[in-house]
Amino acid sequence: MKKWFEKKFERDNVHSYTLKRLNKNQNFFYKFSRMFTITNWLVLINLFVYFLLLFLIQIYGDEKILYYLALQPSNFFAGNYWTILTSMFIHIEIWHLFANLISLYFIGNFLERIIGRKRIFMFYILSGIFAGLFYSFFSYYFGNTVLGARIFGDPKIYAVGASGAIFSLLGVLSVLTPYTNVYLIAGPIIAIILQVIIEKIFISQIYSIIGMIIYFYILLSILSIFSYGPLFKISLPIKVPFYALPIIAILPLVIISFFVQLPIGNSAHIGGLFAGLIYAYYLKIRYKKKTELIKRYFSRF
Repeated sequence: MKKWFEKKFERDNVHSYTLKRLNKNQNFFYKFSRMFTITNWLVLINLFVYFLLLFLIQIYGDEKILYYLALQPSNFFAGNYWTILTSMFIHIEIWHLFANLISLYFIGNFLERIIGRKRIFMFYILSGIFAGLFYSFFSYYFGNTVLGARIFGDPKIYAVGASGAIFSLLGVLSVLTPYTNVYLIAGPIIAIILQVIIEKIFISQIYSIIGMIIYFYILLSILSIFSYGPLFKISLPIKVPFYALPIIAILPLVIISFFVQLPIGNSAHIGGLFAGLIYAYYLKIRYKKKTELIKRYFSRF
């Protein structure tokens, strides 16, 4: 009688019984997927795709791979609609991969703690698509002139990378945790700008040597983020609150783009930022008390 009573009582405790039943029925794939955060899974997927592409490029050539997977506005409007999604997971340069994945790791995991696994996954994918559409539209319709190509992107140039989606995460945090301080790593950005300017000034032989030095510095400054010591200063970190970070990260590059062609998708970054701001203000309206608590709590850091 005692055992029966305890079992019945446990079944009556719906919350406890349901949790035990769910844990019992969880399969291997479900448990495996919960080993990492969604952000970390996205980082791993990007790494896997990068090394897979290194192999596929050796077989099919980079032009064919880029045609089918990278986002080119002219090709997109001609029917390559799937590239709006596939381009989010493609990186060609190793420094580009490191810069994006380190940013995704820190920014994404922080935001995931706030909005949860399901929300960040859906938002990351949808905002990345929105950033790609934003870039494609402005590049296709306004990028056919020299100045237009500098600001909005050349419609015949391939665009790849996760930065549009990453800027959307940044947009959310700039609203939900505006006064939380974070480091902007200015070194790699300055180095890329210098690389473009030097390419215009020096002959190819001299530029190739300087270019290798700049390339090495970019990789070193990105990796120095994990040092937390004197080496960290190599990356030229600037401490800024989240609300100012999108402006500081985008506006100088847009201004410089009026004068030189940078290998940066300004309109994709702006599109991602808009998506993040829209979603953040939706959350503020939908969950007013929660977002106020989050804002107050993280303003201490």
